[in-house]
Amino acid sequence: FFSRMINGNRTHRTSILSLLAKGLNNYGNTVFLIDSRWFKQWKKYVGFDSWDMYNVGEHSLYPGPVDNSGLFSDHETQILKEHLIDELDYVLVPTEAWNKFVSWYGCLEGQRPIVRKVVEHGMFVKHCKVEVYLLELNLCENDNMDNVVTRHFSKADTIDTIEKEMRSLFEIPTGKETRLWNKYMSNTYEQLNKPDSTVQDAGLFQGQVLVIECKNEDGTWPRQASHPKLGGYNSYSSSYNYRESPSQPGLCGLSNLGNTCFMNSALQCLSNACPLTEYFLDDQYEAEINRENPLGMRGEIAEAYADLVKQMWLSRSSYVAPRTFKTQVGRFAPQFSGYQQQDSQELLAFLMDGLHEDLNRVKKKPYLALQDAGGRPDEIVAKEAWTNHRLRNDSIIVDIFHGLFKSTLVCPECAKISVTFDPFCYLTLPLPMKKDRTMEVFLVRIDPQSRPTQYRVVVPKLGSVTDLCSALSRLSGILAENMVVADVYNHRFHKIYRRDDGLNQIMEKDDIFFFRIKRNRIEERMNLPVYFRERHSKHTGGSTGTMLFGQPLLITVPRQNLAADMLYEKVLERIGWVRCLSVGLLLFPLLLICTVCNLCVLVPGEEEAMDHQVSPEPENGQSGEEEEASDLENGPKTKQCSSTPPKLFSFSMVNSYGTANISPLPCDGNFLKLNSYMLQAQKKKATVALRECMELFTTMETLGEHDPWYCPTCKKHQQATKKFDLWSLPRILVVHLKRFSYNRCWRDKLDTVVDFPVRDLNMSEFVCDPKAGPYVYDLIAVSNHYGGMGGGHYTAYGKNKADGKWHYFDDSSVSAASEDQIVVSEPPPPLLSCVTLYVILENVIMYIHFYDVGLVIARLKAIHGVYKKLRTPYLSMTD
Repeated sequence: FFSRMINGNRTHRTSILSLLAKGLNNYGNTVFLIDSRWFKQWKKYVGFDSWDMYNVGEHSLYPGPVDNSGLFSDHETQILKEHLIDELDYVLVPTEAWNKFVSWYGCLEGQRPIVRKVVEHGMFVKHCKVEVYLLELNLCENDNMDNVVTRHFSKADTIDTIEKEMRSLFEIPTGKETRLWNKYMSNTYEQLNKPDSTVQDAGLFQGQVLVIECKNEDGTWPRQASHPKLGGYNSYSSSYNYRESPSQPGLCGLSNLGNTCFMNSALQCLSNACPLTEYFLDDQYEAEINRENPLGMRGEIAEAYADLVKQMWLSRSSYVAPRTFKTQVGRFAPQFSGYQQQDSQELLAFLMDGLHEDLNRVKKKPYLALQDAGGRPDEIVAKEAWTNHRLRNDSIIVDIFHGLFKSTLVCPECAKISVTFDPFCYLTLPLPMKKDRTMEVFLVRIDPQSRPTQYRVVVPKLGSVTDLCSALSRLSGILAENMVVADVYNHRFHKIYRRDDGLNQIMEKDDIFFFRIKRNRIEERMNLPVYFRERHSKHTGGSTGTMLFGQPLLITVPRQNLAADMLYEKVLERIGWVRCLSVGLLLFPLLLICTVCNLCVLVPGEEEAMDHQVSPEPENGQSGEEEEASDLENGPKTKQCSSTPPKLFSFSMVNSYGTANISPLPCDGNFLKLNSYMLQAQKKKATVALRECMELFTTMETLGEHDPWYCPTCKKHQQATKKFDLWSLPRILVVHLKRFSYNRCWRDKLDTVVDFPVRDLNMSEFVCDPKAGPYVYDLIAVSNHYGGMGGGHYTAYGKNKADGKWHYFDDSSVSAASEDQIVVSEPPPPLLSCVTLYVILENVIMYIHFYDVGLVIARLKAIHGVYKKLRTPYLSMTD
């Protein structure tokens, strides 16, 4: 048996390795999704990641049938969870690899394969990518719009493909002429008259309603073309729909096209940057569009943004749907072409860079050789760097948003000092990192009467399983050496952790169980995993299948002379507890089910399991319930609740993800007994001032081992010290708070509350140019992120330039807001963790009221010669 297993593992490992090496991202390829947890266990089983070709893996980690349960939000419809991440949540394998996996291990009963295609994203920059999430469209007929049918399509599908599907779906005769309409609202339609156009090029979004119209017998069409009245803007306008409202300019929401709240938040913030918005509203951009710039986007991003700004500020729209803008962004930045949640700051960075290149006044960029400071004064080197930057980059974005960094590197060996000055468009500020991490774990005691207990423990963020055991030992009183730590997934042991395993291997959603074991000599006794399995009828035929349920156990048994009767008694001892909650509702979490099913004692990796019938089938004349009731009379005493009417449902304690039961709550009328950790109020989250983030940003640090600096004097890479300083700041300062951190198996979001002023943010102390004037800013917009990693929701606050009042933008909804709402002093509820992702602050133009206005205008013109008009509204802001 072991010889066959060893040879099989080697064959499996070699076959899959060669298939994965071929690559996946070729246009048109078919790929399959596999839950990363199953795949990781398979890799350990066959020794996939071992460099030793003779390593046959761990035979005790037999993965069983391919199980994608962890990827589904609904196990019946098998709809994928939102925001799944490649390699972290799933892996992609080619068709040949999937077929081999199924032939070797099978697929979990009832699960359909998750099949996807590799499609091309973008128009000018082609990018092949697996389309994990298909686009959901609502389909209906023109004469029966109440009958809506949902179907999923690839963004590579054509309009013709959708029309054929609709004709088949609604049984339209072959000879009948039809046409397709894109329905926005109750009375707004756009004809889809390009059959070869793809879903992506047509700008269709998640949940879009498509209407198919059949031609009348007299040759006429029931519906005439209806386009929204948009006031005569350019050709892009025909793809924006809106709702008219008497609201004032700028208070215009943006429809969520399907996980596009990140884009809406960024656009609302940028829209409230007054100088940039007026630049587009006055059509100054038209004379500066650079269609020849190879780094630009032929002016199309600038035109799309200009049209959207006009819709938001010049029309009477309460909201618009920015379909064309999103389509244009997706053509040039394929990462934004789908309908997955993205990072608001990344969208803003792309947009500002795209606008800069599209509006760059430099038609032919000169070649400029980089020069080292060479000991020259900072003022000379900084001026040279800024002049060179402006020779190649001259746009409204540079005028308003660009500043200058000073970077200082010092070699630890020869003390060589390298000083460089680099432009920046936004500041990415770090937040003080959390050194600790709170984890939810379960403790399973030996006593069969004890329920699994949930604990919340605080451990070092970069600690090991040893630290986790020590922390639980202090809370529970159980010695750390008497604990076995396991990851339980889908009713089985996914992994048994070693003491030196890092905690970064454990994700937040993992269910970690600690099993208390007896201290025994290893050569005498062993710990045996126990799974629980029930038999059930299959949907087809009269045969029966099996399914795991409940939480697995660990029992300690002798290594030698282990009899089946002894094993039976050991297992029965661990599960022999029952509890009566009320008359008519007897919950026997394991015992009741085990009377009508098999108990499966599995050693993972063995193909055959030991099945023991816990009790025979009930004899005629006595039902299973009666038999259990008689067992109760002779078993543990339970409180009868005869005076209490039967309950229709019960309560159960679960973990915060809802994936693991802890224990049911009794309905006996007594007060609930809660663990002490649940009775403790959570400590108030620490508040960090924005200046502390700036101080952290400008702190000297030593380069890491993997990102050294090449010292020109030593002629080798060195772990130099590095320090950032600000030399000059822009008129509008964009600050991005870096809240998210990633690695291959762990993600985190810092929920630290950052306190930033609404007025008079003085950045002068962080500017190292001795001749620089004061830099004082007022807040004009904030982007918020609610929720955790891989999900959540983006909103924005903006200060309207017309009335100077604050407003809250939540997709298509706009409401009045106060300054007190913008910066929260108290941390919000855990599920709505308000976060300032980035902040746009507008300069108060160096305290103009202390200067002669003419002198200020002259100075501004000298610094920014590109300003053709300097409007008085900028000066009136100093009141």
